[in-house]
Amino acid sequence: MTIRELSDADEKQAVCLQVLQALPAWFGIPESVAEYAAGCRQLPLWTAQDSGGQLLGFAALRPTSRWAAELYVMGVLPGSHRQGVGRALFAALRDHARRTGCEYLQVKTVAEGHYPQYDRTNAFYRAMGFRELEVLPLWDAHNPCQLYVMRIWASTRMYICRRLPNWTRGKSKSGGCWRKCGRTAWKNAC
Repeated sequence: MTIRELSDADEKQAVCLQVLQALPAWFGIPESVAEYAAGCRQLPLWTAQDSGGQLLGFAALRPTSRWAAELYVMGVLPGSHRQGVGRALFAALRDHARRTGCEYLQVKTVAEGHYPQYDRTNAFYRAMGFRELEVLPLWDAHNPCQLYVMRIWASTRMYICRRLPNWTRGKSKSGGCWRKCGRTAWKNAC
């Protein structure tokens, strides 16, 4: 599987339409699908493709403030569910958000207990590390909006090691700026 970021606005829109139209249980309102596709034109968007170049899914990220972004829309074609496609797309999206300075991610979906397909969606977001923030009356009574949040970068905290003052500069695997205590613990220093 290959994950790649698209840059062409027309290609982003076409990918979004192709995938969402194949997922009527999640995206069954044509006007909403068209709105998502139009929104994807200007957003960072990643696709997952198999070794033969066939599209498996996509995910788009929408900045919401200087410190936060939203997983705007994500879809994986039915034949590719439960094969790690969503996880790989989310990892690319999360890594991009980190590199661009985001501290928080959010995502909205229909609250658990209303539709089996959305129960699976909720389970996926929790498995990715999202935490339930609140249920909003954003859509309608039959589709309550579950808002999930995730802290992806701890850039506002600094931990001080009082035991050993000889810290050394280092980099975390995610590219963040870290300092290593003389013992074995890594402490966030940005």
